[in-house]
Amino acid sequence: MDAATPPDLDAVLRALADGNRRAILAVIRTEPRPVGVVAEQVGLSQQVTSHHLGVLRSAGLATGTREGTRHLFAVDTDGLAAVRSYLDGFWPARLSALKAAVESQAGGERG
Repeated sequence: MDAATPPDLDAVLRALADGNRRAILAVIRTEPRPVGVVAEQVGLSQQVTSHHLGVLRSAGLATGTREGTRHLFAVDTDGLAAVRSYLDGFWPARLSALKAAVESQAGGERG
């Protein structure tokens, strides 16, 4: 995925639905790591870990860079921002409903 293409929310949510991928994101959250280290940390083979990293990259949740002969993976926050933006859209409606409920309850207590 290039920088100009926004992450596809459905692809991001599908990628996050897998527990192994969430575990991989936790490992690469703080610093870029090679596949071997990621695989060891999550208890998967390098081949399976590479597959999951490919899904995460396609969804816009991970990036890969070369450092010499090593291929390092890190979290790409663009995919996470897409999910956050989607979820943030729910809060105004929920806050309005809460405000209406509190005002309704307060009005009933005065009367």
